[in-house]
Amino acid sequence: MTIDARTFHSWTPKASELQRGWVVVDVSGEVLGRAASQIAMLLRGKNKPTYAPHMDGGDFVIVLNAEKIVVTGRKADQKLYYRYTGYPGGLRETTYKVMMQKHPERILKAAVKGMLPKTRLGRRLLRKLHIYSGNRHPHTAQQPAQFALSK
Repeated sequence: MTIDARTFHSWTPKASELQRGWVVVDVSGEVLGRAASQIAMLLRGKNKPTYAPHMDGGDFVIVLNAEKIVVTGRKADQKLYYRYTGYPGGLRETTYKVMMQKHPERILKAAVKGMLPKTRLGRRLLRKLHIYSGNRHPHTAQQPAQFALSK
């Protein structure tokens, strides 16, 4: 008996089979890029056996202590963040130190956004990310599970 390769199909989960949970991640003392890559993995669902690259099967992620994240080397002095006001000549740049003082959540959000797909799926995944300074969050009703970042 010969096996025809056209008869075998890859398994893909149905939307009704996907289960999304809530996960709490504490990033105090963690390196920015390493934490962001693991958070992106949780958002995409790559840690689950039902992972499909074209589907949103990841968990909702709550990040705590965003103001305690660290960077290595001289990035604290040299790293720049850009935004555009929408007006001619309106490109603004902000250093890492200033951004950390004013909006520490935006630093981690920008890092995670860069690691997600640049498509509709990536924008949908980013909406499942909730970042907070401090160790309190308003999502206790969802009963989130703790997730320890691997070093």
